[in-house]
Amino acid sequence: MIILVANLGSTSFKYKLFDMRPPEGDTPDAPPVEHVIASGATDRIGEGESGWYIEVGDQIHHGETEVADHATAIDLHLDELTKANAIKRMDDIQAIGFKAVHGGSISGAVIVSETVIATMEQFSDVAPQHNPPYIAAMRAFRDKLPHVPQVAAFETSFHQNIPACRQLYGIPFEWASEATDGGLGIRRYGFHGASHNYIATRMSQLVPDALRIVSCHLGGSNSICAIDDGKSVANSFGMTTQSGVFHSSRVGDFDTFALFKLVKSGLDMDTVWKKLSSEAGLKGLSGVSSDMREVEEAALKGNKKARLAIDTFVESCRHYIGAYLAVLNGADAIVFTGGIGQHSAKVRSQICVNLENLGIKLHLERNATASGSTESRIDIDAASTAAGTQVWVIPTNEEIIIARQAMEVLASE
Repeated sequence: MIILVANLGSTSFKYKLFDMRPPEGDTPDAPPVEHVIASGATDRIGEGESGWYIEVGDQIHHGETEVADHATAIDLHLDELTKANAIKRMDDIQAIGFKAVHGGSISGAVIVSETVIATMEQFSDVAPQHNPPYIAAMRAFRDKLPHVPQVAAFETSFHQNIPACRQLYGIPFEWASEATDGGLGIRRYGFHGASHNYIATRMSQLVPDALRIVSCHLGGSNSICAIDDGKSVANSFGMTTQSGVFHSSRVGDFDTFALFKLVKSGLDMDTVWKKLSSEAGLKGLSGVSSDMREVEEAALKGNKKARLAIDTFVESCRHYIGAYLAVLNGADAIVFTGGIGQHSAKVRSQICVNLENLGIKLHLERNATASGSTESRIDIDAASTAAGTQVWVIPTNEEIIIARQAMEVLASE
């Protein structure tokens, strides 16, 4: 089955095109075929000239053009995929999978319907950078490929097993009740499900005995997840993707009553919302950039606000890692993934400093030389059989999780 997996942002469209097939031959333990046919992306959608690329095998096709909206980006890439011979014609695509973000009470992987889209629209106010572009893409793909089934694999699905005591806020219970029960569905949902799911799956292959895992997805958006025997039991995200560990340009955890102070100071709620959702996090504290690489460079040159932003980010991560070590009663492994987690040896080192009494100690050379594109074990005991908490760098693969979920849903249909 040829499945296109779409990953959308407010101004971006990324995807991978998979050839997914059952195991070949009669060997019962043979792995399924999961071949990446092509991948591609467009950025700066709706912002003038947009750069785009398509990678097919060892060939890369790229260019720049004006891309007004996500529908235009989809048209561009479908056309270019045929020109690059990744597919012979557009209807070679047999399914489309979406790394959907917020569906409220709808979780797991489901066939996209008007009911699903309507529910996503209800939660667009708390996922303004995610739900609207996904809804637009679902409709655009439906117009372009009306007979191709679509599957929305919600990021919340991996977190369905989190105990209620870790889902609820200290609010009137009727606010937490689902909309179907007359409530508002205000609770901790957890996100980055596909990434944490991949880490759980991959670690079960690399270290089958590592059942208690703290997964650290650190990048433009950040979350920490406690995983017990392959299941999420806690996640740092709350009701929205604005919460938890602070992000590249989003606030993370924030005292809601501080909003009154901000409004009384003369700011209107629209301005406060904009600043907390797009001018906060690394960008807001450092005053330099939302990109950790640029913030680290500024800190090395003596920029005190950049240094403070990094230190505060690290403490935010350590706060949740410590909490989840308590949830799990220790950890067999800590895994770093995402753009920062995979590529910033300095951030990894700062996060793990002074945790020796908890069995966590990095091998400085292994950490410094770990490549973000390969799997690496970086703890002090990596070259021995000594017991302790293993520390890994593992590149995530959210798209393959979505493709597998889409296959399962369509097979059940």
